[in-house]
Amino acid sequence: QVHLVESGGGRVEPGGSLTLSCVASRPLATSEQMAWYRQVPGQERDIVASITHDGIKGYVGAVKGRFAISRDIATNTVYLQMNDLTSEGTGIYFCNAVIGGEFTWGQGLQVTVSS
Repeated sequence: QVHLVESGGGRVEPGGSLTLSCVASRPLATSEQMAWYRQVPGQERDIVASITHDGIKGYVGAVKGRFAISRDIATNTVYLQMNDLTSEGTGIYFCNAVIGGEFTWGQGLQVTVSS
C-alpha cells in the first residue's frame, strides 16, 4: 500500500506561518490526486486544498490567498504552506491521496494557532 507520512505541524502564533509536508512511499500516478484536509474536535474532516498531478490547485474559500499547496513529483511530496494563520486554522491536518478510488490518509498533524 501507499503510505503517507506527514511532518511540520506544531504551534504558531496568530499571523505566523507553517509548512506541512507529506511524503508518499511511492510515486503517484497522474490520476492520483492529493489534498490536505483539516478536522477539529466534534466536526467532520473537511478539505482545505487539493492538487492534481499536473498542478491544478483548489482551495477552500477561507484559505485562498493565504495557503498554498504544491507538489514535488520527483520526491513524492505534497506541501501546504500556511501563511497569516488565525485561530480558525487550528486543527488536525491530514494529507490525502486518492489511490484506485480509495482515500489514503497520512497520520494527521496537530496545528495550533494561539498567542
